[in-house]
Amino acid sequence: MPLDAICLGAVTHELNDTLAGCRVEKVYQPDRDEIVLQTRGQGGAKRLLISIAAGAARVHFIDAARENPAAPPMFCMLLRKHVQGAKIAAIVQPSVERMLTIELDTTDEMGVPCKKHLICELMGKHSNVILCGEDNRIIDAMRRIDGDLSGKRQVLPGLFYRMPPAQDKHDPFTLSGTGLAAAVMQADGEQTLDRFLLGQLLGFSPLLCRELSYRATGDAAARIGMLSSAQRERLGQVYDDFIAYIQEKRWKPFLLTKVENDAVFDFTFLPVTQYEGLMAVSQADSFSTLLAAFYEKKGKIERMVRRSSDLHKTVTNARDRLARKLAAQQKELDATQNREQYKHMGDLITANLYQLEKGMNKATVVDYYAEDYPEVEIELDVRLTPQQNAQRYFKLYNKAKTAESVLTQQIEQGKADLDYLESVLVALGEAESERDLSQLREELTQTGILSSKQTRNKKLRAKPVQAKPFHYRTSDGFEVFAGKNNLQNDLLTLKTAFKSDIWFHTQKIHGSHVILVTDGREPTDRAMTEAAMIAAYHSKARQSSRVPVDYTPVRQVKKPTGAKPGMVIYHVYQTAYVTPDETAIEKLRVE
Repeated sequence: MPLDAICLGAVTHELNDTLAGCRVEKVYQPDRDEIVLQTRGQGGAKRLLISIAAGAARVHFIDAARENPAAPPMFCMLLRKHVQGAKIAAIVQPSVERMLTIELDTTDEMGVPCKKHLICELMGKHSNVILCGEDNRIIDAMRRIDGDLSGKRQVLPGLFYRMPPAQDKHDPFTLSGTGLAAAVMQADGEQTLDRFLLGQLLGFSPLLCRELSYRATGDAAARIGMLSSAQRERLGQVYDDFIAYIQEKRWKPFLLTKVENDAVFDFTFLPVTQYEGLMAVSQADSFSTLLAAFYEKKGKIERMVRRSSDLHKTVTNARDRLARKLAAQQKELDATQNREQYKHMGDLITANLYQLEKGMNKATVVDYYAEDYPEVEIELDVRLTPQQNAQRYFKLYNKAKTAESVLTQQIEQGKADLDYLESVLVALGEAESERDLSQLREELTQTGILSSKQTRNKKLRAKPVQAKPFHYRTSDGFEVFAGKNNLQNDLLTLKTAFKSDIWFHTQKIHGSHVILVTDGREPTDRAMTEAAMIAAYHSKARQSSRVPVDYTPVRQVKKPTGAKPGMVIYHVYQTAYVTPDETAIEKLRVE
């Protein structure tokens, strides 16, 4: 759900209580759509995230530091110049608008005290972060809007800042319940009440409108024409109570999760009743905690998908190209299976030379090698003598025989390469940071999939990248490590692990190498099961049940000479069948 104006009011109130009087210590721009302000005040250090990502525009505190690019973007540099060191005077929200303004007390280039405003417009695809001076003139914006993009409102340095165009809706704080009930009487009877409220009330989200409808009528999508006078009166009372709840700031952060799978579904600032047991409603500690629980995991995945898109495209194109090549080679190989026919034709021509002449386009001869000596017809090249035609068939036979040997080797190597590319695609899905992607670029450069010119960050390419594997600790204290890519898989299995440690990998399914560290102890059944679940979770079969996972002591795992990174062989092993449980596995994660 987008952050509506009413819920944003609650978030603004919480942020203002915490940040008013704090100083901006540092400014970061970890992603093209995100700004992080690191602040410090009496309450200690806080990180404020401002995101204008489409569908996820929001402002809230975050606990963990974001990974930043090697070179900060231009807008980040500008904010550091104007905002870093400034004191936050207040955070305010214009009346029922999906935007807030961070008012800053700072100094200009001459050291003269002045005010600046960091305006955060959180309006879906039109979201923006705009820095304005004391005279309300735009210094710069994260997204510049010129006349080509919008004829109504331009956002460019030097222009005066103007508010977004007003919507043709009622301010909910100036409308009474009686007035709303009267307006409902005049509305189209075929329209549902929640859709009518959404079109009339400024700043209300679809969730809030459905909740108003449900509390008033018992139906979240009741038709206006079916409402009784008592229900319309009830709507007015519910609406007045609703507005009083907001004005008295009784709001609380509530997270909605699906009962069937515990997946986050929505969030709001009041208890929601419309889902009748289908959703679990839980109260969070703060609105920042609420927004982080709803957006952060999904946002992290989306950021990594966006950052890895170039690598994903390169690897996918290489895989598809190799698959087409393998299909063509297999077709050629299948054609070589008829090579004995060429030799047979050459032998028959040689046996019947006495009755053949140059210039014949076909010949009917007796097949002395078959039972009953049938007559067969042989195609001839009119430009060649009978002896040359025989040699032509023998050459086709020898060519097919050689091709079978070469193609068999090429197809075997091609299948290994295709298998490797599939494993890289799985590793791309495992990447959690730019450092992980840098190591994948290094791996692809080493294997020739990516040319050195395509590696974007030369500094990272010039020195080893210290990306860390996944780290877990089982319920009974055993350490477990899982590689994020093939280089890490090789390092874990062949360099880091002791011979007595236990190696896990999904059977004939691409995934991470997983090492259960035994430290000379006998691993428990629980530790073995949890390690197998981790191996299944970090594989292509993450969403499957009863995933086969092979396990064996590390001493049994070998790497063939010349094999691609991550490719190993093993012959002595056992197999466990497990179903990966994401919630249980995340609890074992060691940051």
